[in-house]
Amino acid sequence: MDEVDLNLLRALDVLLAEGSVTGAARRLGLSSSAMSRTLTRLRSATGDPLLVRAGRRLVPTPRAAEIRDHVHALARDVRIVLSPQSGDIDIATLERTFTIRASEGFVESFSAPLVAAVTSAAPRVRLRFAPKPEKDPGPLREGQVDLEIGVLGAFAPEIRAQSIFRDRFVGAARAGHPLLTKPVTPERYAACKHIVASRKGAVAGPVDDALEELGLKREIVVVVPAFSDALRIARQSDLIALVPSACLVNADPSVEGLTVFDLPVRTPEIVISTMWHPRMDADPGHRWLREIVLQTCRNMATDHRDGCIGNSRFQAGVIGPFPRS
Repeated sequence: MDEVDLNLLRALDVLLAEGSVTGAARRLGLSSSAMSRTLTRLRSATGDPLLVRAGRRLVPTPRAAEIRDHVHALARDVRIVLSPQSGDIDIATLERTFTIRASEGFVESFSAPLVAAVTSAAPRVRLRFAPKPEKDPGPLREGQVDLEIGVLGAFAPEIRAQSIFRDRFVGAARAGHPLLTKPVTPERYAACKHIVASRKGAVAGPVDDALEELGLKREIVVVVPAFSDALRIARQSDLIALVPSACLVNADPSVEGLTVFDLPVRTPEIVISTMWHPRMDADPGHRWLREIVLQTCRNMATDHRDGCIGNSRFQAGVIGPFPRS
């Protein structure tokens, strides 16, 4: 047959189980005549009588007896495939590898507590953190990456996203730096020499835009690929580092000996989001992963609210037009 009518599979399963046209019709909510016509179609499709009369009852042919169990298993599998997926999942026995693409900064600050949360709840789940050289939706579309974490920006229109926390830039200087002996004004901040972190080697950013509005310009003398690099250099020099405050959530050695201060100019907040392809929306395991990433970040925000990220604002919510404060 060019096209298979799956209703015939269900009818054949019931007919072979009941051994009666009347009984099968009753189970399927059909008339006896309609069930008889279905049996005729089944005989034509299989090339076998399937059920033949023996006195006042029907008995299966050898072919029908041979395929009865297989037909029942197929009918059951079809019902499973064509039924809504259950949201229930046993996380403790889940065996799966999730690939998360995130920046070095996120991995350095959040991977340890995230791994701890995942392995505690799901010891058979494995996490693979992939590098994020650029914003490319291809790996999400092709299933190479399960979840991406970062600033949403301009992304593929079909990609789903959820904000997990909001952050802001802060300055960092070595303890005892001359800048910190007096209030940090835009003029004194701009007069210092600076180090910035950029994967693409970009120099100017929102801070420079804010300074330019005041007729000021800072001198950037070093560009590094990661925020941790900027912090380490700032700790051992008179350069001023610019980093998101979330980079300071862990007691990393690169933070020791540094003083963090509020920028003297206003800059847009940073919205960090999780991003995934819509085909993963209903997947129970993926939903659990998204939830544990969100919850871990929120817990870290609570734990450090009075510490080094006390000035960060963490907020969960579906991605959309975010209000500026």
